[in-house]
Amino acid sequence: MAKPSFFMYYILVRKMFRRVIFLLKIVVLDAGTLGEDVNLRAFKKFGDVQIYQTTTSEEILERIQEKDIVIVNKVPLKKDVLEQVHSLKLICLTATGTNNVDLDFAKEKNIGVANVAGYSTMSVAQHTFALLFYLYEKLNYFDSYVKSGEYCKSEIFTNYGRTFRELDNKTWGIIGLGTIGKRVATIATSFGCKVQYYSTSGENTQSEYKQVTKEALLKNSDIISIHAPLNLQTRNLIAYPELSMMKKEAVLLNLGRGTIVHEGDLARALNEGKIAGAGLDVLEFEPMREDCALRQIQNPEKIFITPHIAWASVEARQRLLEEVMENIQAFLDGRERNRVC
Repeated sequence: MAKPSFFMYYILVRKMFRRVIFLLKIVVLDAGTLGEDVNLRAFKKFGDVQIYQTTTSEEILERIQEKDIVIVNKVPLKKDVLEQVHSLKLICLTATGTNNVDLDFAKEKNIGVANVAGYSTMSVAQHTFALLFYLYEKLNYFDSYVKSGEYCKSEIFTNYGRTFRELDNKTWGIIGLGTIGKRVATIATSFGCKVQYYSTSGENTQSEYKQVTKEALLKNSDIISIHAPLNLQTRNLIAYPELSMMKKEAVLLNLGRGTIVHEGDLARALNEGKIAGAGLDVLEFEPMREDCALRQIQNPEKIFITPHIAWASVEARQRLLEEVMENIQAFLDGRERNRVC
């Protein structure tokens, strides 16, 4: 009797592997954070998938019990929950940040954790300029002027109720010259800006752009954009003393993390005219709280806030899901990919 060929062994192993995959139990805890226009059913290629739009703290344990893989964005997976589950093999984060997972305990319990990075660079860089132009060119004022019907009553073809300046030859200061910061620097340069940066860790050096101290960046920049992570070095990095150093015509953009800028101090600085405006995509508390100091800005034209959407272009969210699927496949193949523990 002829021995089975290598090809027959290969087919047999593939069939066995597919059975293993089919037996995997996967749960998505906060699909609502990813939008309705992305195909989460694609995860069915790996096994049985349960999808929840949101998950409260009281629902976490029940929903991850007997699951092999948990896909999560912001739902907290801490020791008190993880120590009560026994089948969990992998936590897939649909974000770069890992602060919602107890990494030390996950490692102790041999639960893999994988995140995603680099998927939103183009989206965040693009949104940085969306925030800037809305503020810098006073677009809210001019849009309202036209839509209100006032333009129809004008005796001249234009309006000088607000003025704006060109970006050419302005100084753009970047706090956090990582992947996103570098992309913003490239675009800013194409507009004729002179780019300088401040490294919050003190370890990032880029010969292409001028590195300066925090004080120099604050005093000399016309536009400042923040693309740094939140850590001990960056928490409340920009408070009233720092805002008071800035040019009165300067614009501050925060696309890092909300707590990097002290919100109460920013509200005070805007109301006192210390800076011209601020564009934010991140806040200390998300969703925004009713008592947020930034809701008390006397001149609403000075501030533009979006609800943490800079990362969320259609393309970026699709890349994110593809990254998560690659992370799961790597885990099944026994490969290390985007593992944080």
